[in-house]
This record gives sequence, structure tokens and C-alpha cells, in this order.
Amino acid sequence: MTILEKEQEIIEEFELFDDWMDKYEHIIELGKDLPLINPKYKTKEYLIKGCQSQVWVNAEYENGKIIFTADSDAIITKGVIAMLIFVLSNQSPKAILESKLDFLKTIGLQEHLSPTRANGLLGMVKQIKTYALIFSKNNE
Repeated sequence: MTILEKEQEIIEEFELFDDWMDKYEHIIELGKDLPLINPKYKTKEYLIKGCQSQVWVNAEYENGKIIFTADSDAIITKGVIAMLIFVLSNQSPKAILESKLDFLKTIGLQEHLSPTRANGLLGMVKQIKTYALIFSKNNE
């Protein structure tokens, strides 16, 4: 699946819910399904800067694709990183760098997060794209 196809899948899931309490519940459920990150990556080195909660992200490069794993100590934040991982994992560095992640705006996530959580979201996206940049440079 492409990034755009995965984004569309999330948009369609969120269209099923009328109010934001239901959408938050869905985000929490997505977080529960997030594959666990190896505990060795739950260190300061893998911690996202700018997040109110603790969020760890690791990336590994395999066969031209980046595979992300992540975790968070906060349930909403864990769901948010789960969505990003769903959309961007198993994609090429180039595709990740070119992605606009419009689904975040389409589902209304940014406007329904507290300012500190919205800041954390930007930090997560920035870190993921930084990994993509590093892998694209190392594998040219």
C-alpha cells in the first residue's frame, strides 16, 4: 500500500465517527494495536524532542524501505504515533520525505490536540522524516 492509500484508509475510518470523544477512543484503540518497540530503544537517544509525553521511535532500513517501531507512555500519544507508523512504515525514504501527511488535517487531529500535544506531533513527524533523510543519504 502507498502512503496515500494508507492515509485514505485512516480518513475513511475517522469518517465513521461523529464526535471527537469517539475519535479519541479510536486513537486509543490504534495505540493498543501498536507493535511493541524493543525495550533497548526506550532510551533517551530514541526519545522524541518536544513531546509532553515520552515517545520513542526507532527506524531500521531493510530492502529499500524503512521499518519504524515506537512506543509512548501516554495513550492518546501512543495512538497518534501508531497512525504515523501505519502510514509511513515499510515505505522508501523518498516516499516518506515527499509525504505531506494531509490526513492529519483532513481528520481534524491537529485542531483537536492541546498545543503541547500538537507540538509533540510535529516532533514525531520531524524525527521520522529525519530518519528518512539519513537513510536516503546513506543508501544513494
